[in-house]
Amino acid sequence: MTRTDDRKEADDTGPSGYAAARLHLLNEGVRSGPPRRTALAGLTDDWLTGLFTAAAPAGPSSKGISLVAVGGYGRGELSPRSDLDLLLLHDGSDPAAVAALADRLWYPVWDLGISLDHSVRTPAEARKTAGEDLKVQLGLLDARHLAGDLGLTAGLRTAILADWRNQAPKRLPELQELCAERAERHGELRFLLEPDLKEARGGLRDVTALRAVAASWLADAPREGLADARRRLLDARDALHLVTGRATDRLALQEQDQVAAELGLLDADTLLRQVYEAARVISYAGDVTWREVGRVLRARAVRPRLRAMLGGGKPVAERSPLAEGVVEQDGEAVLARTARPERDPVLPLRAAAAAAQAALPLSPHAVRRMAATTRPLPTPWPAEAREQLITLLGSGRPTVDVWEALEAEGLITRLLPDWERVRCRPQRNAVHLWTVDRHLIETAVRASALTRRVSRPDLLLVAALLHDIGKGWPGDHSVAGEIIAKDVAARLGFDRADVTVLATLVRHHLLLVETATRRDLDDPATVRAVADAVGSESTLELLHALTEADALATGPAAWSTWRASLVTDLVRRAAAVLAGEHSGTEPEPGAPTAEQERLAIEAHRTGGPVLALRAQAEPGPPEESAETGEPLGVELLIAVPDQPGVLPALAGVLALHRLTVRTGGLRTLRLPDDVDASGDGSVLLLDWRVAAEYGSLPQATRLRADLVRALDGSLDIASHLAERDAAYPRRRGRTAPPPRVTVAPAASRHATVIEVRAQDAPGLLFRIGTALEKAAVRVRSMHVSTLGANAVDAFYVTSGTGAPLPPEDATATARALEEALRA
Repeated sequence: MTRTDDRKEADDTGPSGYAAARLHLLNEGVRSGPPRRTALAGLTDDWLTGLFTAAAPAGPSSKGISLVAVGGYGRGELSPRSDLDLLLLHDGSDPAAVAALADRLWYPVWDLGISLDHSVRTPAEARKTAGEDLKVQLGLLDARHLAGDLGLTAGLRTAILADWRNQAPKRLPELQELCAERAERHGELRFLLEPDLKEARGGLRDVTALRAVAASWLADAPREGLADARRRLLDARDALHLVTGRATDRLALQEQDQVAAELGLLDADTLLRQVYEAARVISYAGDVTWREVGRVLRARAVRPRLRAMLGGGKPVAERSPLAEGVVEQDGEAVLARTARPERDPVLPLRAAAAAAQAALPLSPHAVRRMAATTRPLPTPWPAEAREQLITLLGSGRPTVDVWEALEAEGLITRLLPDWERVRCRPQRNAVHLWTVDRHLIETAVRASALTRRVSRPDLLLVAALLHDIGKGWPGDHSVAGEIIAKDVAARLGFDRADVTVLATLVRHHLLLVETATRRDLDDPATVRAVADAVGSESTLELLHALTEADALATGPAAWSTWRASLVTDLVRRAAAVLAGEHSGTEPEPGAPTAEQERLAIEAHRTGGPVLALRAQAEPGPPEESAETGEPLGVELLIAVPDQPGVLPALAGVLALHRLTVRTGGLRTLRLPDDVDASGDGSVLLLDWRVAAEYGSLPQATRLRADLVRALDGSLDIASHLAERDAAYPRRRGRTAPPPRVTVAPAASRHATVIEVRAQDAPGLLFRIGTALEKAAVRVRSMHVSTLGANAVDAFYVTSGTGAPLPPEDATATARALEEALRA
């Protein structure tokens, strides 16, 4: 059916005909995107025009009254479930007739279930309301005549545009503030896993704001790619409306695969990447436009005074040199008049580094000129190019905006072709705040603050830029990244030794934090494995700084003073091995401390658990702890006569008291003869670090009482935790991935290491402890951590004799534990 046929069917059969034609259009597979939106707007125009013609007091050319489309409908951006923004404009001569006409227009729309945003005003009322309400004024800037008195509509459009241009110096700052407040509420579209296509920064609202700025004639947005970005977001919203059957702008996780299929895309990641790319274009255009608005408004404010001082002459903009071929002008880094990009392939990096060092934005005109004329760098890069890249990466927070300016014109992928695979790539992990490419830049920003801690800051900064470069390839991103890093580092001009170090840093950028939080640092095999992987003290120093920068750039859930202290401890031990201070083959931990021995004797004497609970001061300055959001640290020492079920009982009691376990050590202590004459008495010693979930510590007496009840069976932990688990918040429509339990071979000489990865939930450690108890293994120590909604735990287990499990028993235990968690 053609557009003419759509309109004919609507005209022939009235509202029901319009509904049928609309339904046919939306379900028609041939037309989508702009053609469908144009056809839907045209179909709706004809239907409303017919309603107006039939109801207007003096026929289709009624004098003094007109029907006007405003807002999104005025722009012709009708998605399947969009509401209709309509204004019934009249000259005020016959209010009763206008009211009757309004009823005959609005009710058919409501009867079809179409949302309607309507108003009835005279031109004077419309101008007054627009002057008081910025959102109304923005809607009227897109006013489009539908029916009735064309002169009345044209007069209003002319007046609204004139008002907007006259009031631009006052209204544009107000509009900018409105955009900033909206961005604060809804976030950055290009980094959100469930973005709002309209309200988030870089969304459709921002495109409307840029149109309004252009209409003011005060400034204009960079137009390269802007129309295509707007079309992509509108296409995604169209598909979202069709998939959900609702007027929604939020691209929820559970609907992304269907939306991608509706758009003919491979999968949800491809969809998100397209949305992110569009949002990046719009966000960058907004940054440039608002900067230009500020410059123009400042110039207008200063110009009268300058003219008076200069006797009416035209002021000349000052140009201050920043680097060879780069100067500052009007608060931007621009190219000098003598710059020759076509003869200077290092100029883009030199200009970027100079802008970042001066904390200035890089002029979009300069970037566009360099992108169009600069020749590619030779391979390997000259030393100056490499030094300028390192200077750019080491400039701190200003690096982000300068990098975005280079990215906007495609210069980054020309300099680093491997960047294309990570550009705008989503990370479906709640721990990560950023896309892969932005995370890499954020890591470089964080690393720039740590360069004083390392002997080779250049290698630290380049490793920060490349550490996740393998995420654009299948398989383990660290393994793929190592290969890519070697190639990139050689292309940048690093020598063979430096290339090896960079490859090692990329390959093992997760080694320290994973080992520190999931392995027993008292086990010699743990420290020796790290030392062997890193190879040298200088590389270990770099890896330590990279680990911290990577975690800080990931998000607040990825780093804490606790993790920092564990990583620092691991680095200290590995450095000692690399320095030859010891071989890393220390014997088993020595005798218990005096406090542990005192608790063990008391537990043996009383026949029940004895515990000591005290708060621990977190390492690091107060402002650091506040930044990381670290909960209150608690050291928990427990002694209990050796008996079955201690681990699940203690884990369950801690869960009931909302204490989160960080690490846990467990050992058996044989009592001396002077305490236990029989010689067969033993006590379990547990030294755990826990965190108070809400910052308040439970009383030790309450913990002990509940532990006694849990051990004698009078406290039904499973039932209490089941009640809490039923109330545990879950995302509607989402299913957590199944748990995975594996055996880590050769991770320890003294025990078998079993790793558990599962969805975090109240009582998870209790269920694990119960399953291990049923498997008849003893837990020597455990190391637990939570990343977002995922628990990543490691348990060092032995047989009843204290030896590592045989391989077949270890595999069977892991399988049984996984089955228990799945159940």
